[in-house]
Amino acid sequence: MARNIQSLERAAAMLRLLGGGERRLGLSDIASSLGLAKGTAHGILRTLQQEGFVEQDEASGRYQLGAELLRLGTTYLDVHELRARALVWTDDLARSSGESVYLGVLHQQGVLIVHHVFRPDDSRQVLEIGAMQPLHSTALGKVLSAYDPVAHSEALEAERVAFTDRTVCDARGFEDVLDLTRARGYAADVEETWEGVASIAAPVHDRRRMPVGAVAITGAVERVGLGGELRPELIAAVRDCARAVSRDLGAGRF
Repeated sequence: MARNIQSLERAAAMLRLLGGGERRLGLSDIASSLGLAKGTAHGILRTLQQEGFVEQDEASGRYQLGAELLRLGTTYLDVHELRARALVWTDDLARSSGESVYLGVLHQQGVLIVHHVFRPDDSRQVLEIGAMQPLHSTALGKVLSAYDPVAHSEALEAERVAFTDRTVCDARGFEDVLDLTRARGYAADVEETWEGVASIAAPVHDRRRMPVGAVAITGAVERVGLGGELRPELIAAVRDCARAVSRDLGAGRF
């Protein structure tokens, strides 16, 4: 029988302790509750803190669960609820726009496609659920990077590859793109990831007003654009879809 790893058992016990009862505990309280030496407890806490699973209050020095752990704990619920709430709205968007619709969420250093509605024509298409897209060049990735601080950090840390001569790779230029995305409420990808392909994406928020995903349409440049500009009716349709999904998730009016 394989032996359990003691340090992991202790870390798990520490997280359970912080997750129940009094939410902020000092080093002495944690060590005594788990029967650990202070040095051992401090080493585990420091590692958990570096990974974002534990946070330390600067004023009191007490420890509590960190944002990364809370984020991981709600990921399963968020993704499945997001997809369930988006089914009708994304189908409607595909019908009204005549283009493919994607629903994406942050995963590692990219965008994971969790729902894909085919373009409503007779063309041969490949289902892309489970596919990954880059954060820095796609409309979905830009929206997530603009509104989600974790996605923003991931995009800056990841290698930003130039897929076409239009791809923005330098950090300053990328930040300018994100500023523009936040200012107008949507992101665009016009041949920045794939030649001849354009996308428009808008953010989806949950009841906490946190960005939990993004919805996008993708199609040929000549259909999504008009006279060198993105078609305003398609921009409006994508934003309306994102707002509708957000309202169904409890985000309220915004």
